[in-house]
Amino acid sequence: MATQTVAVSTNSSAGAVDLGPAAALSCRECGERFELGPIFACATCFGPLEVAYDLPSGSPDELKKRIEAGPNNIWRYAPLLPVPADVADKPNINPGFTKLVKADNLARELGVTGGLYVKDDSGNPTHSFKDRVVAIAVEAARAFGFTTLSCSSTGNLAGAVGAAAARAGLRSCVFIPHDLEQGKVVMAAVYGGELVGIEGNYDDVNRFCSELIGDPLGEGWGFVNVNLRPYYGEGSKTLAYEICEQLGWRLPDQLVIPIASGSQLTKIDKGLQELIKLGLVEDKPYKIFGAQAEGCSPVSTAFKAGHDVVRPQKPNTIAKSLAIGNPADGPYVLDIARRTGGAVEDVDDEQVVDAIKLLARTEGIFAETAGGVTVGVTKKLIEAGLLDPTLTTVVLNTGDGLKTLDAVAPTTGPTATIRPSLDAFRAAGLARS
Repeated sequence: MATQTVAVSTNSSAGAVDLGPAAALSCRECGERFELGPIFACATCFGPLEVAYDLPSGSPDELKKRIEAGPNNIWRYAPLLPVPADVADKPNINPGFTKLVKADNLARELGVTGGLYVKDDSGNPTHSFKDRVVAIAVEAARAFGFTTLSCSSTGNLAGAVGAAAARAGLRSCVFIPHDLEQGKVVMAAVYGGELVGIEGNYDDVNRFCSELIGDPLGEGWGFVNVNLRPYYGEGSKTLAYEICEQLGWRLPDQLVIPIASGSQLTKIDKGLQELIKLGLVEDKPYKIFGAQAEGCSPVSTAFKAGHDVVRPQKPNTIAKSLAIGNPADGPYVLDIARRTGGAVEDVDDEQVVDAIKLLARTEGIFAETAGGVTVGVTKKLIEAGLLDPTLTTVVLNTGDGLKTLDAVAPTTGPTATIRPSLDAFRAAGLARS
C-alpha cells in the first residue's frame, strides 16, 4: 500500500449508504469486514480493503437478458457494481462498452492463429480506461457526502477526475508529477478544476495526497485512488465483463494487461471470477499476463526472480502512465500471474515505440505508451514461447496515442516534402500502385 493510514469520514452515516449490491468492505489479507465507508485499509492488519457483494441470485440467462437490455455503457452491469440502482439516471460521464477489435492484421504479424483481439479503451469520454474507475468513485463520493473530488495521477486519471467532477457538479483538485506529457496536462486542466503539479515522481505525489487526507485541509475531499480506492478499483471489473460479453459470453484464454498500480489487473481477474460464480460464462482455465515498461518494472523484476515481495524502483520510462515505482497491488499481481499460469514481462522504450507503430500500421489504432507496452510485451511473450499463439488472446489498449505524441514524434512525420507538381511526386518515388 502507498500508505497505511485509515481515513474515516464523518460526512455520512455508513448505514444509510445506498451502493446497490455492495454489502461491506472486506480485508484482502485477514478477511475482516467493515461497514461501507470511505476507508481503504484494515484497522486490524492494515491490509487493503475491497468491496464485498450480495450478488444477484437466480437464472444466469435472466441476468444476461437484464444486462443486454441495459445502456451501452458500464451501467448495464449495475447489478454487479457498488452503485445505486438508478445510477444511469444521474449526471455521469457514462464510460464503457468500448470496442473489442478483432486484430487479424496484427495477428498475422505476430503469428497468432487462435484469434487476437484488442480491447480499445481509447474510446472512453476522456480517452482512457480511467473513466471507468472514476465513474464508480463519483457514486461513492456522492454517497459519502464529499464535495471535492481529488486524486494523485500520472495523467489519465487527472483528466478523468476533472471531467467527471465537472459533469457531477463537484469541485475537483488533482495532483500530478510536474513533468507529465503536455497533452495530459492540458486535458486535465481544461475542465476548469484545480490542477497542481508536484515536484517529484508519482510516488512523491501519492505520499503528499496521503498526508493531505489526514489533515483538516482534506476534510470533505474524496480521493478516488486513496480513501475511495475500494470502490474506484471496481470499475476495472467492467473490462472483464465487456470482454466476455463481446466474445459471446466466453472467457478469453489469455489476457495481456498493463501494470501501473496493478489494480486494473487484479480487478479484471476478480470480474472474471464473478462471471464464473454467477454462471454467466463457462468455467475454464485462463492465463493473465502483466506488462510493464523496463524503466519501471518492479513487478516484472519480482516475478522473474521468483520473489513474493515487490521492491520499489525509481521510474525512468516514456510510459509515464505506468510509471508507479511502488505499486500497491504488486504482490497480488504476482499471485494472479502465478495462479493462472501467466507471467509478468517488460519491454524497453524503443520496443514500446515500435509496438505503438505496429498496432497503428496493422489495425489503425493509435495507442498511448501503455498500449505500446502491452503490444510489445505480447510480441515478446510469443517469441519466448510463454504465450500460446493458438489460443484466443485479448490485449488491452488503455489510452489514446494523442496523449503521448512526444513518444513517437521524433521518428514519425511526413514521408516526403515536395513541390506541388506531378513531376515532383514522381521524382520522390511515391507514384506507385
